[in-house]
Amino acid sequence: MYQDRCQAGEALAAELADRGYGSVSLFAVPRGGVIVAAPVAERLGVRIDILVTRKIGHPANPEVAIGAVMADGTAVLDEEIIRAYAVPTEYLDRAIAREFAEIERRMIAYTGSAATPDITGRTAVIVDDGIATGYTIRAAIAWLKTLRPSGIVVAVPVAPPETVAAIADVDEVICPLQPAAFMAVGQHYREFPQNSDQEVQSILNRFNTKR
Repeated sequence: MYQDRCQAGEALAAELADRGYGSVSLFAVPRGGVIVAAPVAERLGVRIDILVTRKIGHPANPEVAIGAVMADGTAVLDEEIIRAYAVPTEYLDRAIAREFAEIERRMIAYTGSAATPDITGRTAVIVDDGIATGYTIRAAIAWLKTLRPSGIVVAVPVAPPETVAAIADVDEVICPLQPAAFMAVGQHYREFPQNSDQEVQSILNRFNTKR
């Protein structure tokens, strides 16, 4: 168990420092992932880019993910669940449009722009505070591949082992804590508060202004 997101980030920083990836582009999933990414950025001497993906919830239970929207507005969908529960196409179209609008809002709020960074030939490292189902990470991986990095690494403090095993099309997954009894990311932190946009902006300003 981690004390908080900062301690989790320090654990990831120690793991990543010895990997020798070369030129790294560090992508954090807000909001909690930015807090985790701060010690990583400090250790690697890099800036923090933002990677916003948004979960699509089931119409009868928004907490159940049936897909995720990527930063370019396209979506990764669980076609099996969608077919099994006859989720209407109209619902999916509205949900994708709504979540893409929120992605753009957050990108502009955090960075002042929704522009795509140039990471051609660099190793993209994705950091979040944990993974549950893996839909948002799958969406992030699919989007990053369109940017032609030299490699993709997923680095998270905690995730269930079956989710880690299911992450495909990446060069490496770094996850120090993989509990078999997994219910939620927050249960593996002693302190797991909701982070504000202001906290995210403060960290981005600190790391991205000097780099």
